Parts: sequence; C-alpha cells; structure tokens
Amino acid sequence: MTIAFIAMPTKDAAHLWNGGADAYGHRPETKVSDGPGHPCRHCLKNIDAGQELLVLAYRPFPDLQPYAETGPIFLHKEPCERYAAQEILPPMLSSTDYIVRGYGRDDRIVYGSGAVTPTEKIASRAAELLARDDIAYVHVRSARNNCYQCRVDKVEAPAFADAGPAI
Repeated sequence: MTIAFIAMPTKDAAHLWNGGADAYGHRPETKVSDGPGHPCRHCLKNIDAGQELLVLAYRPFPDLQPYAETGPIFLHKEPCERYAAQEILPPMLSSTDYIVRGYGRDDRIVYGSGAVTPTEKIASRAAELLARDDIAYVHVRSARNNCYQCRVDKVEAPAFADAGPAI
C-alpha cells in the first residue's frame, strides 16, 4: 500500500477565489503574509511574505454532522496549482509535529487513532492507520491549534485484469 497527501479540491478553492462564501457563509478575509506560518491548503506550500492570502472557515467533510470540524485555513488569494506530488510529504509541513488522526467511512473520528506525531513520521503513521479496516482516511492537523492541513488517502496498486500467469 502507498499513501497520497491530498490538497483541498480545486473546485473548493475556485469557489473561494471567485468570491464564494466560506463554511460559515462569509466572504474570506484578505491579509498579507508576513512569512512562514501561512500554509496554502491548495498548493500545500507556505505563502511567501508579501503575498496576499485568504483567511476563511473550511470544513473538509461532505456533510454537517457532529464530527465535521470546521476551522480557519489559509489559501493563496490568486489561483495556484493544486499539489500534485501526492506521494511526497508536502513542503508546508515544516513544524516539528502534527496531529495525525483517522476517520471512518462515516466521516467520524475513529477514537484512539489520533496522536501528536513528529513530522518525519507522518507518512509511516498515516500508512499504519490506513492499513486498519476501520479507517477510511487520515487528517494531518496542527498540533498546536488543530487546524486542518491536508488529507491522506490509501492508494491501492492497480489491478491488472488482463495479466496472465507469471512464467
């Protein structure tokens, strides 16, 4: 099994870039980055000092329910390319540690799965969680403020239906 670090969907980011409302029905605030500490959830890079950014409420869950955490995130104000190197730890994950927590197919926290994890162990911890039958995906969240950073999914090897027996 391999894992993939998944950024905010482009349709969500485009909605906000085009003046759409955030998870609380408000227009995002515009700020200017003063340097590291403003990770964009679409390109998964830090927003450079002097660049404009959006501050908004984001809910990375499909439906409202008690475990659908909503919180503040940052997004480049101008459209950026969505993170594509999904098998590599995103460059914005530059703190010493993060919360790594599993969620079930019902989009609810799987109790006991969350742990503050050193950054260099995020990939192995996520893979360990995703190997469990009760965990559908993982969130990486700030260890200090619980802010959503990105999602981690399991990537199954493609099945080769037409492959014949090995000789």
